[in-house]
Amino acid sequence: METSVSGVGEEARKPGAGMPVWASSYPPEVDWAAPIAVKPVHALLDDQAAANPQLDCIDFLDKRYSYAEVKALSDRIAKGLQLLGLKPGMHLGLFLPNCPYFVAFYHGALKAGATLVNFNPLYAEPEIERQINDAECDFMVTLDVVQLLPKLDAVLPKCRVKTVIVCPMADQLPFPQNLVYPFVMRAARARMTIDSRHIALKDLIDNDGAYQPVAIDCSKDVALLQYTGGTTGVPKGAMLSHANVYSNAIQAERFFHTVERPGAKMVGVLPLFHAFAMTCVMNFTLAVGGTMILEPKFEVQKLLKLIHRKRPAALAGVPTLFNALLNAPNIDDFDLTSLKFCISGGAALPAEVRKSFEARTGTHLIEGYGLSEASPVCCCNPTHTGGKSGSIGLPFPLTSCEIVSLDDPHQLVAPGEKGEICFRGPQVMLGYWKRPEATAEVIYDGRLHTGDVGHIDEDGYVFITDRLKEMINASGFKVYPRVIEEALYEHPAVKECAVIGVDDAYRGQTVKAFIVLKDNLTATAEEIDSFLEDRLSKIEKPRLYEFRADLPKSIIGKILKKVLADEEKARAERIKEIEP
Repeated sequence: METSVSGVGEEARKPGAGMPVWASSYPPEVDWAAPIAVKPVHALLDDQAAANPQLDCIDFLDKRYSYAEVKALSDRIAKGLQLLGLKPGMHLGLFLPNCPYFVAFYHGALKAGATLVNFNPLYAEPEIERQINDAECDFMVTLDVVQLLPKLDAVLPKCRVKTVIVCPMADQLPFPQNLVYPFVMRAARARMTIDSRHIALKDLIDNDGAYQPVAIDCSKDVALLQYTGGTTGVPKGAMLSHANVYSNAIQAERFFHTVERPGAKMVGVLPLFHAFAMTCVMNFTLAVGGTMILEPKFEVQKLLKLIHRKRPAALAGVPTLFNALLNAPNIDDFDLTSLKFCISGGAALPAEVRKSFEARTGTHLIEGYGLSEASPVCCCNPTHTGGKSGSIGLPFPLTSCEIVSLDDPHQLVAPGEKGEICFRGPQVMLGYWKRPEATAEVIYDGRLHTGDVGHIDEDGYVFITDRLKEMINASGFKVYPRVIEEALYEHPAVKECAVIGVDDAYRGQTVKAFIVLKDNLTATAEEIDSFLEDRLSKIEKPRLYEFRADLPKSIIGKILKKVLADEEKARAERIKEIEP
């Protein structure tokens, strides 16, 4: 069922309402307030297959799949799932790395009426079991590789899954790799159990693809349960409707107006199970009729060679990815000039990383912002100018940003003042799956409360100061880790850093900096402390420094401050135990 969403855009068109400040910073080609004719999410694939059937949709390890081929496979998946007994509203889990199967099952399952649940391929067995049971998954899809299938099989006796669909890795590879893979990679293959709970992909798709179309209410039917720590730290499923996910793809298609269409190439090295890549790689590429160049994992040299050889127009990544490319000793050996822009998200982009990357590559590195609860993109800097350094950009089309008081979450602050960043828009989730109390904690007064602190400037650009939960309270003063990290990144020897607050008997909390130095460069705590002398106030300067070979990161490369904080708490407990 096709509907139309206009959200806050329609309010802005009312007599006397005027347009929001950020709309004046939009390029003439983009109408912030234009309504979106919402469709089911799988229409992104089907519409492009109808318009450009022979264009490449996916390039995976040099094997290319046309839009017509991906659509046909998704149709057969849809019918196969229906023949297995999948009914509208049932939940299907994707336990897959970046590969063509992910795209085909994502859209095929939606055609059959399923609600999708994304699983991190690096999950351990207890995490898989917990999410399957919480999400109430009846079907799971995975690959016949030892990193995935055995873990899933181990939890089957303890969960409700009716059927596991097993896809062959070899069939996705180009000739002749597909022929030699079973022999060369014997140790990497996992043997599928032959029983009633397992079905091979070839058997699932042994049909004519004439699936039974399902009536979908785009505004109410849940397309995806996207699991996240959210703003409260406990894993839970953000219920994203078809309207949420489809709208965010079209918002991206409109906002990134400089991308060639059809035919633009987009690198997909971020994992598609993550909301950032789902929208900014997969669904955005489908919306513009482009080609997603999928990579199973991030490796610096492989990515540099890929960009040099395949000439993509855009790359999405996290700050640590761009920092890793920047610090590759042979980066100048590769031609990266095909990149029209790169999108950084998932964590704050240090100004020094952006400045150095742009100088080295000649392309815009634009920072955006989102969260799983918003499908996920809410803001981004414009591609035609690069926007403002240090800003997360302008609110997306039909998206409104509101800043509320840190003391009273129901009270808006004056323009330019600091407060909690909130959003309204068609991409904002329906709520958390089976958690009404958690939903009420982040959505009230119609706003999605992000837990991030910041302000909007006179041009409508949004700036984040820090996360409320990461703010350090030192002797009653509010200290923001992001400010300290920006100063640390200015030091020529600092490659990566993270700042957290640790317990302090005198100050309540004190500032600790974890630092990774660049290869072949050295620095001491005293040297860095001296460097920060005129860059930070006395209360902001770290009292503790720890140098490491690397920092803990998530699968998308986001630095995990919680892991560092937990380590510090455990260290403090050990000290207490041995003290007399």
